Amino acid sequence: MDQQLTLDPAHTALVLIDLQNSNVKRELAPHGAEDVVGNCVLLAQEMRERGGLVIYVHVLLNELPQVPADSPLRPQGAPAAPPDASWLAPEAGVEAQDLVIVKRQWGAFYGTELEQQLRRRGIDTLVMGGIATNFGVESTARAAYDFGFKLVFAEDAMSSFDADAHRFACERIFPKMGRVRSTRTLIDVLQAGTGAA
Repeated sequence: MDQQLTLDPAHTALVLIDLQNSNVKRELAPHGAEDVVGNCVLLAQEMRERGGLVIYVHVLLNELPQVPADSPLRPQGAPAAPPDASWLAPEAGVEAQDLVIVKRQWGAFYGTELEQQLRRRGIDTLVMGGIATNFGVESTARAAYDFGFKLVFAEDAMSSFDADAHRFACERIFPKMGRVRSTRTLIDVLQAGTGAA
């Protein structure tokens, strides 16, 4: 059990970023998509059982900004993504009581109702997971940090397109913003019912 970390499900939300068809079919590192999604599902089940809020965020790929960049994610003139690429993957396990947020950029706060939904529910702690670590997860976490939310990162419930990029975020950036833990540790903490985070 992690003696340094406590989580109160009444004031905690699990925020799962971009578990959509386009991402779960990608080659990811250091954790494969199947493992990442599986860990996200385990965390979501645990949160729901304890009355916590589960939030799924997905991006509308064809509405992402197309700005000049040296290495854009989608090259200029590339064909539009098929509509189902932006849909949440069935294996992500979205349930009726979960909150679904649609975004049009990397981060989940700008231009969405996410902050309002969290504040109205008295949420002060976010457990983060999803794809990709150094894109949607990190962008959302940076905004959450600026808003004053406490952050917990489920290291093996996220991954990226490059193992070094994932490790850099988890080892150099996220520990300065919050706590980085494994899925197993977070489930143990939730099951221990150790009070407010």
